[in-house]
Formats: sequence, structure tokens, C-alpha cells
Amino acid sequence: MAIAPITGKLRKRFWVDLTTALGLGFGAGYAYWYGIHLKSFQKHEEFYYKLEQAKKAEQS
Repeated sequence: MAIAPITGKLRKRFWVDLTTALGLGFGAGYAYWYGIHLKSFQKHEEFYYKLEQAKKAEQS
């Protein structure tokens, strides 16, 4: 007795899986970019700004 092949399973759920994956991926990327990356970048910029101001004050 042969087992019937499962057909159409991928096609039926493809769009749901694709939109879910893209939505979660973009959401996670957005959360990382605005929640973590920009804050750490701002800390780096503030550090180098203070360093530059200290060098200018030292030269004057």
C-alpha cells in the first residue's frame, strides 16, 4: 500500500509564511536599529565630541 504524496502544502501557506517572516524580520531590525544601535552610536559621538573639546581647550 503506497502513501499518497502531500501536494500543495507549500503553495497554500507560502504567502502567510513569507509575510510573517518579513514582518518579524523588519520589526526586529527596526527595534535593533532604533533601540540599540542609535543609542550606542550617540554615546560614541558624545565621547569623541568631549575628547575634541578637551584637545581644543588644551591647545588654547
